[in-house]
Amino acid sequence: MSQEKWYLELSEDSGGSHKFYEVAVEDTELTIRYGRIGDAGQTSKKSFESFEKAKLEAEKKVKDKKRSGYADAVQGQRQKRSVTRRTVTASAAEIRAASSTKKAPVLWKFDTKSTAFGICVTDRRAWVGNEAGDVYALSLEGVVEAHFKLPDGVKCIIEDGDFLYAGCDNGKVYDLNGKVPRVAYEISDDVSIYWLDIHDALLAISDADGGLTLVDHNDEFVWNVKSGGSSGWMVRTDATRVYHGTSTGVTAYETSSGQKAWQASTHQVLFGWQSQDFVYPGTGAKRVHILEKATGKQVAVCECDSSVPSNAASTDGRYVFAADSVNSVYCFDAKGERLWKLATGCGSALSMQYHNERVYIVTTNGSLACVDASEAAIEAAKAGQIPDAKLVLAANTVQAVAPAPIATTNNAGTGGDGGGLQPGFHRLRRRIVRTPCAENLQGDGQGDAGGCARYRPQRQRRRAHSGRRGESGRLCRGVPAQCAGVGRGTADQLDHGALCRRRSLFTGDDRFHLHGEGQLIHVRHRSRRGEDSDARDGDPGGTGRRAHAHNQIGCCRSRLRE
Repeated sequence: MSQEKWYLELSEDSGGSHKFYEVAVEDTELTIRYGRIGDAGQTSKKSFESFEKAKLEAEKKVKDKKRSGYADAVQGQRQKRSVTRRTVTASAAEIRAASSTKKAPVLWKFDTKSTAFGICVTDRRAWVGNEAGDVYALSLEGVVEAHFKLPDGVKCIIEDGDFLYAGCDNGKVYDLNGKVPRVAYEISDDVSIYWLDIHDALLAISDADGGLTLVDHNDEFVWNVKSGGSSGWMVRTDATRVYHGTSTGVTAYETSSGQKAWQASTHQVLFGWQSQDFVYPGTGAKRVHILEKATGKQVAVCECDSSVPSNAASTDGRYVFAADSVNSVYCFDAKGERLWKLATGCGSALSMQYHNERVYIVTTNGSLACVDASEAAIEAAKAGQIPDAKLVLAANTVQAVAPAPIATTNNAGTGGDGGGLQPGFHRLRRRIVRTPCAENLQGDGQGDAGGCARYRPQRQRRRAHSGRRGESGRLCRGVPAQCAGVGRGTADQLDHGALCRRRSLFTGDDRFHLHGEGQLIHVRHRSRRGEDSDARDGDPGGTGRRAHAHNQIGCCRSRLRE
């Protein structure tokens, strides 16, 4: 039996990449395995007529990888990223004092069976993610509707408009918008992630060393700063700024440049929330500070009886909520006056969210609980009258769905390290950039040689002209007439949204009904000339890419499979 193997790694000191690439030839079969160092990775196989032809193809693959920066390595010498777990502690005196606290009016609770950090509540569902990698979606009345099984613990679940993501300990951020989770972002393995947030596809990453990094929807670096201190448990983003909380306080940065806007000193920040006009860092000094977003000025302080591992606020800032390390939940008004304190009965809340007079919490014992925060329910609870909490169980029909491997290709075939695109759900959406920027990145893709600047690929927020970013504006070839509206505004796309930031499109959930086993589509772009422009009449141009996938900017051809 003839066999040969090559093992390469790419690990950049700057933290940009931490990947491996393994090529093995056994008789006439070529096997390629690639992924993050420390993970099993993805595997593809291809058969050849002879060992010599398989080896020739393998050597070609290895040569290409070395040209792009990979080098020979010994498997196992570099380690997988470190994972930081949050611990909640309380003194004996605090525990004794909390033992007499009356219970909160919990309407229902669901046991995920592992400590839970991630929570996101929308108008339709409450999402929870735990350290075991389980993500559950429940109706707001406590019915389990979906279950995803991610490969590592869930740090947080974050929302960006109609899009929902789960950030995991393995450095991957998964898109939860379809039937199958898919990787949307990847973070360097040497970064110890503490928290994530996202706004308009710009992902903010807070780490153990007090660093803050912003990356765009192409997984490309935007800027990085060091806030001072360590343990960045708070990061919140809005349209203009990023708010970063560490062991020394909170710092606000301009999203466009990374320049510091203001800094406010507090005790160690353990969590943070934001409303339209304020940010709310919760600290180890038993306080929640209310800071103006515009200036960083402190307008009020909410005093708790123990350290604050999580907090939240109503969207209008009228109510501020907090949890402590001895299983209690608090409510304050906008001036910091305590309105009530009640016990959860299911552990300390590690994350929380207020929605329509209910407080949803995820706790140290793995529960997702719904607390009735209406005035009538709270007054009854103060008098010792609480409802019987419904214990939610997942039905046998709700099966766990694991992420599908992502494969990308620049041609219609299947490559050894690209593979064929798998069925699933990918959505894209269009966003408008209304402010022109000076830099025109020429040569970062194929584009239209000799054409004017607006036909050439442009990187996010760096256009030589105003108009849409280099994203999908036109679909042609192989897409039937009933799909002609794809790429227009969100209002025309129902719950499927418009097209954005995806390197590939999939049949089935995207409602593409193809005429044959496989079809090619071209995703193209033109600058926006007016609000009444039709997306189907655009000029060809660049399309976004993901750096880690090695896609080219320009006309991207992807094979769709049923």
